[in-house]
Amino acid sequence: MSGLAGLLAGLISHHAQPGIYRWHGAFEVADVRRTVEHADFGFAHVDGWVSETRAEFLEVVGRALGFRDDYGQNFDALGDCLHDIGAGKAGVVLLWDGWTTLARADERAFNIALSVLGSRVNADRGVPFSVLLRGEGPEVPGIASLD
Repeated sequence: MSGLAGLLAGLISHHAQPGIYRWHGAFEVADVRRTVEHADFGFAHVDGWVSETRAEFLEVVGRALGFRDDYGQNFDALGDCLHDIGAGKAGVVLLWDGWTTLARADERAFNIALSVLGSRVNADRGVPFSVLLRGEGPEVPGIASLD
């Protein structure tokens, strides 16, 4: 998990910036969760293989991040709720497996999702927030790799 471990260590020491990253680590979700939580980060996992529509993605990400019951399941609500996550933690890591499903089925919704997640990544308030797009998929301009 060297790419992930390096990111976590860098975030803790403030030598790395939160971000959205491509990652090809073939580790079990439970092992990734343990690594992230051991560093005192919150962890959420999105199983994107089952979400090829905007509505399905918004439902799955809201559930993964433990949003309130009244979460509006739209991109504005996602942006608002993202600012409330991670209190008491060193940061939050969102592992998005199967991101390519939404990217290929609804490129516009995928780009909006990345924009909303990116806004939270770059926010001046809240704990550091990073997103890992795990697995193969189309090229995403501006997204660095942890590999």
